[in-house]
Amino acid sequence: MKRFLISAALCALSVVAHPAAANAETIAITGGKLVIGDGSPVIDGGTVVIRDGNIVAAGRGVAIPGDARRVDATGLWVTPGIFAGFSRIGLVEVDAVDGTNDASAGASPFGAAIDVSVAINPQVSSIAVNRSAGVTRAVVAPTTARSMFAGQGAIIDLGADNDPVIKARAFQFVVFGEAGASEAGGSRAAAQVYFRAALAEAREYQLSKNKSGAAAVAEDALLKKADMAALVPVLDGRTKLLIHAESAADIRSIIGLKNDFPNLDIVIVGASEGWLAADELAAAKIPVIASALNNLPKSFEYLGATQSNIGRMKNAGVKVAIGMINDRDAHQLRYSAQYAGNLVSLNNVPYNTGLSWDDAFAAITSGPAQIMGLGDRLGSLTAGRQADVVLWDGDPLDVYAVPTAVFIDGKQQPLGNRQQRLRDRYRTPTEGSLPKAYDY
Repeated sequence: MKRFLISAALCALSVVAHPAAANAETIAITGGKLVIGDGSPVIDGGTVVIRDGNIVAAGRGVAIPGDARRVDATGLWVTPGIFAGFSRIGLVEVDAVDGTNDASAGASPFGAAIDVSVAINPQVSSIAVNRSAGVTRAVVAPTTARSMFAGQGAIIDLGADNDPVIKARAFQFVVFGEAGASEAGGSRAAAQVYFRAALAEAREYQLSKNKSGAAAVAEDALLKKADMAALVPVLDGRTKLLIHAESAADIRSIIGLKNDFPNLDIVIVGASEGWLAADELAAAKIPVIASALNNLPKSFEYLGATQSNIGRMKNAGVKVAIGMINDRDAHQLRYSAQYAGNLVSLNNVPYNTGLSWDDAFAAITSGPAQIMGLGDRLGSLTAGRQADVVLWDGDPLDVYAVPTAVFIDGKQQPLGNRQQRLRDRYRTPTEGSLPKAYDY
Protein backbone atom coordinates (compact mmCIF):
# COMPACT_ATOMS: atom_id res chain seq x y z
CA MET A 1 0.00 0.00 0.00
CA LYS A 2 1.26 3.45 -0.87
CA ARG A 3 2.59 5.42 2.07
CA PHE A 4 0.49 8.53 1.65
CA LEU A 5 -1.10 10.71 4.32
CA ILE A 6 -4.76 11.18 3.48
CA SER A 7 -5.97 13.32 6.32
CA ALA A 8 -8.02 16.45 5.82
CA ALA A 9 -6.93 17.53 9.28
CA LEU A 10 -3.40 18.07 7.95
CA CYS A 11 -4.25 20.34 5.03
CA ALA A 12 -2.63 23.43 6.54
CA LEU A 13 0.87 24.27 5.28
CA SER A 14 3.71 23.24 7.51
CA VAL A 15 7.36 24.16 7.60
CA VAL A 16 9.64 21.65 9.26
CA ALA A 17 12.51 23.05 11.31
CA HIS A 18 15.82 21.59 10.25
CA PRO A 19 18.56 20.44 12.64
CA ALA A 20 21.19 21.63 10.15
CA ALA A 21 19.93 25.19 10.52
CA ALA A 22 21.15 25.11 14.10
CA ASN A 23 24.75 24.63 12.91
CA ALA A 24 26.74 27.12 14.99
CA GLU A 25 29.93 27.28 12.92
CA THR A 26 31.18 30.44 11.22
CA ILE A 27 32.77 29.82 7.81
CA ALA A 28 34.45 32.18 5.35
CA ILE A 29 34.85 30.89 1.78
CA THR A 30 37.39 33.12 0.06
CA GLY A 31 39.09 33.70 -3.28
CA GLY A 32 36.67 31.98 -5.64
CA LYS A 33 34.67 33.04 -8.67
CA LEU A 34 31.52 33.99 -6.78
CA VAL A 35 28.04 33.53 -8.26
CA ILE A 36 25.27 35.12 -6.18
CA GLY A 37 22.61 33.28 -8.20
CA ASP A 38 20.19 36.16 -8.67
CA GLY A 39 21.19 36.91 -12.25
CA SER A 40 23.96 39.35 -11.31
CA PRO A 41 27.45 39.01 -12.86
CA VAL A 42 30.13 36.67 -11.58
CA ILE A 43 32.45 38.24 -8.98
CA ASP A 44 36.15 37.35 -9.18
CA GLY A 45 37.87 36.85 -5.84
CA GLY A 46 34.64 36.95 -3.86
CA THR A 47 33.99 35.93 -0.27
CA VAL A 48 31.01 34.21 1.35
CA VAL A 49 30.54 34.35 5.10
CA ILE A 50 28.28 31.77 6.76
CA ARG A 51 27.18 31.90 10.38
CA ASP A 52 24.73 29.56 12.13
CA GLY A 53 23.68 28.03 8.83
CA ASN A 54 22.83 31.32 7.11
CA ILE A 55 24.54 33.65 4.66
CA VAL A 56 25.88 36.73 6.47
CA ALA A 57 27.49 38.41 3.47
CA ALA A 58 28.71 37.62 -0.04
CA GLY A 59 30.71 39.76 -2.44
CA ARG A 60 34.06 41.39 -2.95
CA GLY A 61 35.80 43.02 0.02
CA VAL A 62 33.60 41.32 2.61
CA ALA A 63 34.95 41.51 6.17
CA ILE A 64 35.93 38.11 7.58
CA PRO A 65 35.05 37.46 11.24
CA GLY A 66 38.00 36.58 13.42
CA ASP A 67 36.44 33.31 14.56
CA ALA A 68 35.66 32.07 11.05
CA ARG A 69 36.98 28.81 9.66
CA ARG A 70 38.51 29.79 6.34
CA VAL A 71 37.97 27.77 3.19
CA ASP A 72 40.31 28.74 0.35
CA ALA A 73 38.36 28.62 -2.92
CA THR A 74 41.09 30.04 -5.14
CA GLY A 75 40.67 28.58 -8.62
CA LEU A 76 37.14 27.33 -7.81
CA TRP A 77 33.63 28.57 -8.53
CA VAL A 78 31.40 29.32 -5.52
CA THR A 79 27.65 29.21 -6.13
CA PRO A 80 24.28 28.59 -4.50
CA GLY A 81 23.15 24.97 -4.55
CA ILE A 82 21.01 23.88 -7.47
CA PHE A 83 17.28 24.08 -6.72
CA ALA A 84 15.51 21.43 -8.83
CA GLY A 85 12.32 23.11 -10.03
CA PHE A 86 10.33 19.88 -10.48
CA SER A 87 11.05 16.27 -9.54
CA ARG A 88 9.90 13.00 -8.02
CA ILE A 89 13.16 12.46 -6.14
CA GLY A 90 12.84 10.57 -2.87
CA LEU A 91 9.64 8.84 -4.02
CA VAL A 92 11.27 6.28 -6.31
CA GLU A 93 14.20 3.91 -6.04
CA VAL A 94 13.49 1.57 -8.95
CA ASP A 95 10.72 2.78 -11.26
CA ALA A 96 9.54 -0.69 -12.29
CA VAL A 97 9.43 -2.11 -8.74
CA ASP A 98 6.13 -1.15 -7.13
CA GLY A 99 7.46 -1.60 -3.60
CA THR A 100 10.01 1.17 -4.17
CA ASN A 101 7.82 3.52 -6.20
CA ASP A 102 5.55 5.89 -4.26
CA ALA A 103 5.09 8.49 -6.98
CA SER A 104 1.49 7.50 -7.74
CA ALA A 105 -1.38 5.61 -6.12
CA GLY A 106 -3.37 3.91 -8.85
CA ALA A 107 -5.67 2.03 -6.50
CA SER A 108 -6.39 4.90 -4.12
CA PRO A 109 -9.84 6.52 -4.06
CA PHE A 110 -8.16 9.83 -3.19
CA GLY A 111 -6.52 12.44 -5.39
CA ALA A 112 -6.05 16.00 -4.13
CA ALA A 113 -5.68 14.85 -0.51
CA ILE A 114 -2.63 12.67 -1.17
CA ASP A 115 0.39 14.11 0.61
CA VAL A 116 3.74 12.84 -0.67
CA SER A 117 5.80 14.33 2.16
CA VAL A 118 5.34 11.25 4.35
CA ALA A 119 6.52 8.95 1.55
CA ILE A 120 9.81 10.71 0.79
CA ASN A 121 12.72 8.40 1.60
CA PRO A 122 16.02 10.24 2.26
CA GLN A 123 17.92 6.97 1.77
CA VAL A 124 17.10 6.45 -1.92
CA SER A 125 20.35 6.33 -3.87
CA SER A 126 19.43 9.22 -6.17
CA ILE A 127 19.52 11.73 -3.30
CA ALA A 128 23.21 11.10 -2.57
CA VAL A 129 24.02 11.04 -6.29
CA ASN A 130 22.39 14.40 -6.94
CA ARG A 131 23.74 15.96 -3.74
CA SER A 132 27.26 15.07 -4.86
CA ALA A 133 26.44 16.85 -8.15
CA GLY A 134 25.52 20.11 -6.40
CA VAL A 135 21.72 19.73 -6.07
CA THR A 136 20.69 20.92 -2.62
CA ARG A 137 16.89 21.51 -2.82
CA ALA A 138 14.06 20.07 -4.87
CA VAL A 139 10.37 20.44 -5.59
CA VAL A 140 8.83 16.95 -5.23
CA ALA A 141 5.46 16.20 -6.84
CA PRO A 142 3.22 13.13 -7.06
CA THR A 143 2.19 11.51 -10.33
CA THR A 144 -1.43 11.25 -11.43
CA ALA A 145 -3.10 7.86 -11.36
CA ARG A 146 -6.91 7.95 -11.35
CA SER A 147 -7.59 11.69 -11.22
CA MET A 148 -6.23 14.82 -12.85
CA PHE A 149 -5.54 15.91 -9.25
CA ALA A 150 -2.28 14.16 -8.36
CA GLY A 151 -2.04 15.45 -4.80
CA GLN A 152 0.07 17.66 -2.57
CA GLY A 153 3.80 18.06 -3.19
CA ALA A 154 6.66 19.06 -0.92
CA ILE A 155 9.91 21.00 -0.90
CA ILE A 156 12.91 19.05 0.36
CA ASP A 157 16.63 19.39 0.91
CA LEU A 158 19.08 16.72 -0.14
CA GLY A 159 21.13 16.75 3.06
CA ALA A 160 22.68 13.59 4.48
CA ASP A 161 20.16 13.22 7.32
CA ASN A 162 16.77 11.68 7.87
CA ASP A 163 14.73 14.89 7.85
CA PRO A 164 14.47 16.00 4.21
CA VAL A 165 11.10 17.80 4.16
CA ILE A 166 11.36 21.55 4.67
CA LYS A 167 7.82 22.32 3.55
CA ALA A 168 5.04 19.74 3.43
CA ARG A 169 1.86 20.30 1.40
CA ALA A 170 3.61 23.15 -0.40
CA PHE A 171 1.43 22.92 -3.51
CA GLN A 172 -1.32 21.00 -5.26
CA PHE A 173 -0.34 19.31 -8.53
CA VAL A 174 -2.86 18.99 -11.37
CA VAL A 175 -2.45 17.67 -14.91
CA PHE A 176 -4.17 19.24 -17.91
CA GLY A 177 -3.46 18.55 -21.58
CA GLU A 178 -3.58 15.06 -23.06
CA ALA A 179 -2.92 13.29 -19.76
CA GLY A 180 -5.46 15.37 -17.86
CA ALA A 181 -8.07 14.80 -20.54
CA SER A 182 -7.53 11.06 -20.26
CA GLU A 183 -7.91 11.12 -16.48
CA ALA A 184 -11.06 13.28 -16.67
CA GLY A 185 -12.97 11.13 -19.15
CA GLY A 186 -11.37 11.54 -22.55
CA SER A 187 -11.39 15.18 -23.63
CA ARG A 188 -10.00 18.55 -22.67
CA ALA A 189 -13.56 19.83 -22.31
CA ALA A 190 -14.24 17.11 -19.76
CA ALA A 191 -11.07 18.07 -17.87
CA GLN A 192 -12.23 21.69 -17.66
CA VAL A 193 -15.64 20.64 -16.36
CA TYR A 194 -14.16 18.23 -13.82
CA PHE A 195 -11.63 20.78 -12.56
CA ARG A 196 -14.21 23.54 -12.15
CA ALA A 197 -16.71 21.17 -10.52
CA ALA A 198 -14.06 19.99 -8.08
CA LEU A 199 -13.26 23.54 -7.04
CA ALA A 200 -16.97 24.29 -6.69
CA GLU A 201 -17.37 21.30 -4.37
CA ALA A 202 -14.42 22.48 -2.31
CA ARG A 203 -16.02 25.90 -2.00
CA GLU A 204 -19.34 24.40 -0.90
CA TYR A 205 -17.48 22.23 1.60
CA GLN A 206 -15.77 25.30 3.04
CA LEU A 207 -18.99 27.33 3.24
CA SER A 208 -20.94 24.57 4.96
CA LYS A 209 -18.13 24.01 7.43
CA ASN A 210 -17.97 27.72 8.22
CA LYS A 211 -21.72 27.83 8.87
CA SER A 212 -22.23 24.70 10.95
CA GLY A 213 -18.72 23.56 11.92
CA ALA A 214 -19.36 20.22 10.23
CA ALA A 215 -19.04 20.12 6.46
CA ALA A 216 -21.81 18.46 4.48
CA VAL A 217 -20.94 16.29 1.49
CA ALA A 218 -23.56 15.37 -1.11
CA GLU A 219 -24.06 11.69 -1.92
CA ASP A 220 -23.29 12.32 -5.61
CA ALA A 221 -20.15 14.38 -4.92
CA LEU A 222 -17.23 13.93 -7.29
CA LEU A 223 -14.66 14.19 -4.50
CA LYS A 224 -14.02 12.61 -1.14
CA LYS A 225 -14.25 14.92 1.85
CA ALA A 226 -10.48 14.79 2.30
CA ASP A 227 -9.97 15.89 -1.31
CA MET A 228 -12.33 18.82 -0.85
CA ALA A 229 -10.52 19.89 2.29
CA ALA A 230 -7.18 19.76 0.47
CA LEU A 231 -8.49 22.09 -2.24
CA VAL A 232 -9.79 24.78 0.11
CA PRO A 233 -6.37 26.47 0.60
CA VAL A 234 -5.85 26.26 -3.17
CA LEU A 235 -9.08 28.19 -3.76
CA ASP A 236 -8.01 30.82 -1.25
CA GLY A 237 -4.56 31.20 -2.81
CA ARG A 238 -2.80 30.00 0.33
CA THR A 239 -1.46 26.90 -1.47
CA LYS A 240 0.15 27.11 -4.88
CA LEU A 241 -1.44 25.26 -7.78
CA LEU A 242 1.10 23.66 -10.12
CA ILE A 243 -0.52 22.68 -13.40
CA HIS A 244 1.17 20.53 -16.02
CA ALA A 245 0.36 21.74 -19.52
CA GLU A 246 2.41 21.67 -22.72
CA SER A 247 0.39 23.16 -25.58
CA ALA A 248 -0.31 26.84 -26.06
CA ALA A 249 -4.05 26.10 -26.26
CA ASP A 250 -4.01 24.38 -22.88
CA ILE A 251 -1.93 27.19 -21.40
CA ARG A 252 -4.45 29.76 -22.58
CA SER A 253 -7.32 27.74 -21.08
CA ILE A 254 -5.47 27.76 -17.75
CA ILE A 255 -4.97 31.51 -17.95
CA GLY A 256 -8.74 31.73 -18.41
CA LEU A 257 -9.29 30.01 -15.06
CA LYS A 258 -8.09 33.16 -13.33
CA ASN A 259 -11.23 34.95 -14.52
CA ASP A 260 -13.48 32.63 -12.52
CA PHE A 261 -11.05 31.81 -9.71
CA PRO A 262 -8.99 34.98 -9.24
CA ASN A 263 -7.31 33.81 -6.03
CA LEU A 264 -5.62 30.80 -7.62
CA ASP A 265 -1.82 31.03 -7.29
CA ILE A 266 -1.00 29.20 -10.53
CA VAL A 267 2.38 27.94 -11.73
CA ILE A 268 2.53 26.17 -15.09
CA VAL A 269 4.91 23.21 -15.40
CA GLY A 270 6.31 21.89 -18.69
CA ALA A 271 4.99 24.53 -21.12
CA SER A 272 6.80 23.31 -24.24
CA GLU A 273 4.70 25.69 -26.34
CA GLY A 274 4.81 28.45 -23.74
CA TRP A 275 6.53 30.84 -26.14
CA LEU A 276 3.36 30.88 -28.26
CA ALA A 277 1.40 32.23 -25.28
CA ALA A 278 4.23 34.22 -23.70
CA ASP A 279 2.53 37.62 -23.87
CA GLU A 280 -0.60 36.25 -22.23
CA LEU A 281 1.44 34.53 -19.49
CA ALA A 282 3.33 37.72 -18.79
CA ALA A 283 0.12 39.77 -18.65
CA ALA A 284 -1.49 37.26 -16.27
CA LYS A 285 1.70 37.17 -14.15
CA ILE A 286 1.71 33.37 -14.20
CA PRO A 287 5.23 31.93 -13.72
CA VAL A 288 6.49 28.85 -15.54
CA ILE A 289 8.74 25.96 -14.53
CA ALA A 290 9.67 24.82 -18.01
CA SER A 291 11.33 21.82 -19.57
CA ALA A 292 14.53 23.26 -21.03
CA LEU A 293 15.30 21.24 -24.13
CA ASN A 294 12.03 19.90 -25.56
CA ASN A 295 12.24 20.44 -29.30
CA LEU A 296 10.59 17.41 -30.89
CA PRO A 297 6.86 16.89 -31.58
CA LYS A 298 6.57 13.65 -29.61
CA SER A 299 2.80 14.19 -29.50
CA PHE A 300 0.32 16.76 -30.81
CA GLU A 301 0.68 18.99 -27.75
CA TYR A 302 4.42 19.37 -28.50
CA LEU A 303 4.12 20.47 -32.14
CA GLY A 304 5.49 23.92 -31.35
CA ALA A 305 8.28 22.73 -29.06
CA THR A 306 11.58 24.56 -29.46
CA GLN A 307 14.74 24.93 -27.40
CA SER A 308 14.23 28.70 -27.75
CA ASN A 309 11.11 28.37 -25.59
CA ILE A 310 12.57 29.54 -22.28
CA GLY A 311 14.55 32.37 -23.82
CA ARG A 312 11.53 33.66 -25.70
CA MET A 313 9.30 33.50 -22.63
CA LYS A 314 11.88 35.38 -20.56
CA ASN A 315 12.21 38.04 -23.24
CA ALA A 316 8.43 38.47 -23.14
CA GLY A 317 8.54 39.13 -19.39
CA VAL A 318 7.50 35.70 -18.07
CA LYS A 319 9.07 34.62 -14.79
CA VAL A 320 10.58 31.30 -15.81
CA ALA A 321 12.76 28.59 -14.25
CA ILE A 322 13.96 25.14 -15.30
CA GLY A 323 12.24 21.91 -14.22
CA MET A 324 12.43 18.30 -15.37
CA ILE A 325 8.89 16.94 -15.49
CA ASN A 326 8.72 13.37 -16.86
CA ASP A 327 12.42 13.58 -17.76
CA ARG A 328 14.26 11.19 -15.42
CA ASP A 329 12.84 13.42 -12.72
CA ALA A 330 13.22 10.83 -9.94
CA HIS A 331 16.90 10.21 -10.61
CA GLN A 332 18.86 12.74 -12.68
CA LEU A 333 18.19 16.23 -11.33
CA ARG A 334 21.90 16.92 -11.83
CA TYR A 335 21.13 17.34 -15.54
CA SER A 336 19.58 20.73 -14.66
CA ALA A 337 23.01 22.36 -14.83
CA GLN A 338 23.72 20.79 -18.22
CA TYR A 339 20.35 21.96 -19.54
CA ALA A 340 21.04 25.49 -18.32
CA GLY A 341 24.43 25.39 -20.01
CA ASN A 342 22.82 24.29 -23.26
CA LEU A 343 20.55 27.32 -23.15
CA VAL A 344 23.65 29.51 -22.88
CA SER A 345 25.24 27.78 -25.89
CA LEU A 346 21.98 28.13 -27.83
CA ASN A 347 22.78 31.82 -28.29
CA ASN A 348 25.49 30.72 -30.74
CA VAL A 349 22.97 28.98 -33.00
CA PRO A 350 21.51 31.30 -35.66
CA TYR A 351 17.82 32.22 -35.25
CA ASN A 352 17.67 30.71 -31.77
CA THR A 353 17.11 32.39 -28.41
CA GLY A 354 18.88 31.18 -25.29
CA LEU A 355 19.78 32.71 -21.93
CA SER A 356 22.79 34.64 -20.71
CA TRP A 357 25.06 32.68 -18.37
CA ASP A 358 23.85 34.68 -15.36
CA ASP A 359 20.17 34.20 -16.22
CA ALA A 360 20.68 30.50 -16.96
CA PHE A 361 22.23 29.88 -13.56
CA ALA A 362 19.46 31.86 -11.87
CA ALA A 363 16.95 29.59 -13.67
CA ILE A 364 18.22 26.62 -11.62
CA THR A 365 18.76 28.44 -8.30
CA SER A 366 16.92 31.61 -7.32
CA GLY A 367 14.32 31.22 -10.09
CA PRO A 368 12.66 28.05 -8.76
CA ALA A 369 12.97 29.32 -5.18
CA GLN A 370 11.16 32.55 -6.04
CA ILE A 371 8.44 30.84 -8.04
CA MET A 372 7.78 28.44 -5.14
CA GLY A 373 7.54 31.33 -2.67
CA LEU A 374 10.87 30.63 -0.97
CA GLY A 375 13.05 33.27 -2.59
CA ASP A 376 13.48 35.08 0.73
CA ARG A 377 15.02 31.93 2.25
CA LEU A 378 16.67 29.97 -0.52
CA GLY A 379 18.23 30.06 -3.98
CA SER A 380 20.92 32.74 -3.73
CA LEU A 381 23.98 33.76 -1.74
CA THR A 382 22.25 36.83 -0.35
CA ALA A 383 22.45 37.90 3.28
CA GLY A 384 19.78 36.18 5.35
CA ARG A 385 19.34 33.20 3.04
CA GLN A 386 19.99 29.66 4.24
CA ALA A 387 23.53 28.68 3.37
CA ASP A 388 23.33 26.21 0.49
CA VAL A 389 26.75 26.67 -1.09
CA VAL A 390 28.63 24.60 -3.66
CA LEU A 391 32.31 24.81 -4.63
CA TRP A 392 33.05 23.63 -8.18
CA ASP A 393 36.33 22.82 -9.91
CA GLY A 394 35.15 24.66 -13.05
CA ASP A 395 32.23 26.43 -14.66
CA PRO A 396 29.19 24.73 -13.06
CA LEU A 397 27.28 24.82 -16.36
CA ASP A 398 30.08 22.84 -18.03
CA VAL A 399 29.42 19.09 -18.06
CA TYR A 400 33.00 18.42 -16.94
CA ALA A 401 32.77 20.49 -13.75
CA VAL A 402 32.17 18.68 -10.46
CA PRO A 403 31.64 19.92 -6.91
CA THR A 404 34.55 19.76 -4.49
CA ALA A 405 32.37 20.73 -1.50
CA VAL A 406 28.65 21.04 -0.83
CA PHE A 407 27.09 22.86 2.12
CA ILE A 408 23.39 22.64 3.03
CA ASP A 409 22.20 25.00 5.76
CA GLY A 410 25.87 25.73 6.38
CA LYS A 411 26.71 22.11 7.12
CA GLN A 412 29.28 20.45 4.86
CA GLN A 413 27.88 17.34 3.20
CA PRO A 414 29.48 14.03 2.22
CA LEU A 415 30.08 13.71 -1.52
CA GLY A 416 30.28 9.93 -1.78
CA ASN A 417 27.49 7.74 -3.11
CA ARG A 418 26.73 4.14 -4.02
CA GLN A 419 27.46 4.61 -7.72
CA GLN A 420 30.93 5.97 -6.97
CA ARG A 421 31.72 3.05 -4.68
CA LEU A 422 30.56 0.54 -7.28
CA ARG A 423 32.63 2.32 -9.93
CA ASP A 424 35.72 2.20 -7.76
CA ARG A 425 35.13 -1.43 -6.92
CA TYR A 426 34.96 -2.65 -10.51
CA ARG A 427 37.08 -0.08 -12.36
CA THR A 428 40.35 -2.01 -11.97
CA PRO A 429 39.45 -5.59 -11.01
CA THR A 430 42.27 -7.87 -9.96
CA GLU A 431 42.57 -11.54 -9.13
CA GLY A 432 41.24 -12.48 -5.71
CA SER A 433 38.55 -10.91 -3.65
CA LEU A 434 37.22 -7.49 -4.69
CA PRO A 435 37.29 -4.55 -2.24
CA LYS A 436 34.14 -4.05 -0.22
CA ALA A 437 31.62 -1.68 -1.81
CA TYR A 438 30.30 -0.53 1.58
CA ASP A 439 31.58 0.21 5.04
CA TYR A 440 29.03 -0.59 7.73
